[in-house]
Amino acid sequence: MRDVDHVIEQALSAEERDILRRMGEGPGYFQQVGGLFAGPIGWVNALLMGVQAVLFAGGVWLAWLFFGATDALTAIQLGFPAAVLLLMSLIIKLSMGPALHTNRLMRELKRLELQIASMRQQV
Repeated sequence: MRDVDHVIEQALSAEERDILRRMGEGPGYFQQVGGLFAGPIGWVNALLMGVQAVLFAGGVWLAWLFFGATDALTAIQLGFPAAVLLLMSLIIKLSMGPALHTNRLMRELKRLELQIASMRQQV
């Protein structure tokens, strides 16, 4: 199996390699996550993370009480809400994944546009 990145690197001209080196590697994971809280919808993501934190804390608290329950009815009354709150917090957190992936794809498309623009200037 051939390494696609290696083949692409060989096909690039020296000028394109220089441009890509100056651009550097893409941002790390934590920089990408931090990027979710910037821009026009950053406040929505911050609000969602706040709600997610409250739901998670409530779920953990109810789960703590659930494990200390002495009778079955109390365990059921605490266990179901704990599970629901923890699942809701998980769903909210996982809803940020597509935005993270979209930002990554947009960055790669910009990189591709830059390569196409440099190729057009050479022709």
